[in-house]
Amino acid sequence: MSENSADNLKNNPKLPGTFKQFITRFPELGDAHESVAAAAETVGPLDKKTCMLIKVGICVGAGLESALKANVRKAIQAGATEAEVEQAIVQAMNTVGFPTTVAAWSWAKKQFERGI
Repeated sequence: MSENSADNLKNNPKLPGTFKQFITRFPELGDAHESVAAAAETVGPLDKKTCMLIKVGICVGAGLESALKANVRKAIQAGATEAEVEQAIVQAMNTVGFPTTVAAWSWAKKQFERGI
């Protein structure tokens, strides 16, 4: 991971501490992670907002709170509204169940309240 990129990530207060510690310890993996994420967003016709909303849905299904919050932030930064994020979350209800969906919605609400 380039020094400037690593410093930007390490100093970002919105990123989980464990993630920052991991990329400090394994900078090459941080670089690879960023490269794969950037490539995945550009391989097809979907715009960044749509990609981020899909990632929100994936996080709901996987039950990943920190990743969901990060992708909610990225979706909003890419132009999604809170209502669009909520709609992406509730799409999971019939697949992963009511409790999982409500938990994910509560995580997104915390991110909304925290500020993007």
